Amino acid sequence: MSDTHTTVAAARKDPGEPGPLRTFLKLLRADKPATCAAIFLGLVILCALFGPMLLEAVSSKQNLRGRNAVPFLFGQDWTMWLGGDQLGRPLLARIIVAASNTMAIATGAVAASLLIGSSLGLVAGYSRGRLGQMIPRLADVIMSFPSLLLAVIVLYMLEPSVGNIVLVLAITRIPVYLRTTRAEVLEIRERMFVQAAIVMGASTPRIIFRHILPVILPTLVTIATLDFAFVMLAESSLSFLGIGIQPPEVTWGLMVAQGRPYLTSAWWLSFWPGLAIILTTLSLNLLSNWMRIALDPTQRWRLETGGKKNG
Repeated sequence: MSDTHTTVAAARKDPGEPGPLRTFLKLLRADKPATCAAIFLGLVILCALFGPMLLEAVSSKQNLRGRNAVPFLFGQDWTMWLGGDQLGRPLLARIIVAASNTMAIATGAVAASLLIGSSLGLVAGYSRGRLGQMIPRLADVIMSFPSLLLAVIVLYMLEPSVGNIVLVLAITRIPVYLRTTRAEVLEIRERMFVQAAIVMGASTPRIIFRHILPVILPTLVTIATLDFAFVMLAESSLSFLGIGIQPPEVTWGLMVAQGRPYLTSAWWLSFWPGLAIILTTLSLNLLSNWMRIALDPTQRWRLETGGKKNG
């Protein structure tokens, strides 16, 4: 009997079989654009984590003699390689420091909207009573207002701070996850393995978290990756309109807004932070496309075989 258990355990855990992390790293290396996107996003995350700690004093140091300094003057300090702003502050250092607030706002808003929206969607999708009909109406109410307009109105009445911006952007994105999760749950709850779990007497929390949530999680992760780019652009739009982050705090969107009056004389003030937004958004889109394929067993062969089926 013990030999049988040993054989079964060995069959379940093959030492030669790579783990999930190694498998996904192999799939990531197979997609060169996604690999480049992941490396760039890793650099952005490092800048967001350590930039304020290392360069906050340098990024806020004014030098009126270096106002609107042109980029690529390599004889100066490396923080001035991308030029200086209207107060002579180094643009490269400010972009690195601004990554912290930009990523914090996007991460907070996406995490909050994902958690709240998916939780409500799970309840609305699995519940067959009145509650399952009332929760989607909440999403309809939020979506009846244009998201950017709602954010403008709320932030106009409240103080434009990091917390308020995260709260407003999270509220506007909750319906995306609520409606997606509910639609997935409505379809999955009718599948045979869920019905079998119900017949066997499994509790509702166990059915939701053990049988339903793992199936819809790849879809939610893919949407969250795309939504991260959307929230970044929304924050940049709010800062550009003057109701986002206020000085002395800085984000990429605020830097673009501050450089707008100098577009004809010092284009680099808005160009470099705008380029950071574009590259980060593009990297997120490429990584989202890779995740959509890598997390789908029916499409994963495209990465494993380089897009060509084996004969």
